Amino acid sequence: MPSKLSLTERMRRIRKTDTKPELVVRRIVHSQGYRYRLHHPKLPGNPDIVLVRHRKVIFVHGCFWHRHNCRDGRKLPNSKPGYWGPKLERNRHRDKTNITQLRRLGWSVLVIWECTMKDTKRLTKTLNEFLGDRGS
Repeated sequence: MPSKLSLTERMRRIRKTDTKPELVVRRIVHSQGYRYRLHHPKLPGNPDIVLVRHRKVIFVHGCFWHRHNCRDGRKLPNSKPGYWGPKLERNRHRDKTNITQLRRLGWSVLVIWECTMKDTKRLTKTLNEFLGDRGS
């Protein structure tokens, strides 16, 4: 019989970096010939992918954690809704603030949502459009 994990143990197992969606985006960006930094700690929001030379950043967001307007993003856990609702809204608000700050600092920002990862052709096209304008 599988043991039940506490909420703390379950939360500890959730990855913050090197998630599968993030790795997919990285592979596409790298295959297009771009070199980048990961999780630049000096930038607001600690973006997942940072193209310093081009002043562009990419966030790869999980729909649930960052409250995307899709089926997964609208879900709320049945347990402790009084905790999860405000917590997830704070995430959404923090993301909005970080993106605004990055744009004020002169960075172009792209947010890739986890639910869009299924269509790799469309994802590649989105990345091409964002990265293709090098602004040189």
